[in-house]
Amino acid sequence: MNLKKSFALLPVSGIALLGIMAACNNNQGSNTAAKKDSTGTKVDVAKSEVIVYVNSDSLQKHYEYFTDIKKKLDDKNTVRQQQFESKGKAFQQEVANAQRAAQGMSQEQQQQLSLNLQKKQQDLGQLQQSLAGQAAKDEQEETEKLYAKITEYLKKYANEHGYKMVISYSKGNSAILYADESLDVTNDVVKGLNEEYKAAKK
Repeated sequence: MNLKKSFALLPVSGIALLGIMAACNNNQGSNTAAKKDSTGTKVDVAKSEVIVYVNSDSLQKHYEYFTDIKKKLDDKNTVRQQQFESKGKAFQQEVANAQRAAQGMSQEQQQQLSLNLQKKQQDLGQLQQSLAGQAAKDEQEETEKLYAKITEYLKKYANEHGYKMVISYSKGNSAILYADESLDVTNDVVKGLNEEYKAAKK
């Protein structure tokens, strides 16, 4: 009878931090894209039409709220894993004791002992599923909070700077093939998010 030793907990690194972070300002009057005037020369694109981007890799690395919740989830998962491993070791010891004791038992007693161990193994499997489910639930809740904090901040940020949209960029995992570095507002956004987070912690 083999005990399943693996404990499948979803890592917080698997959080899909951001897909597209869109933040539209309230100035709906300036919907004119780059047009040509009567002389045939292009009119400069208004600042309110600019789409900027945030590097999601840097955001995850430097946003203090993200690092805090990652540690929080990691700590919870460590406790869960220790709980499961403790139960698993106790069960393994019980199986070893039962194998030695079974030698002096009748066939009926051995069958009953086997049934008892099977039930305990099932209970251990259910515990594993329960702990993994709790980990997934915690991660989902924290991901939703994180997404809400970032999008709420970006809406204000876009309004203040007159941007129409803020999108996320991640190296090797993005639909953006090229973007001018002047459109990268990551540092500014991270700074603002951290300031807001620190103020909320006080």
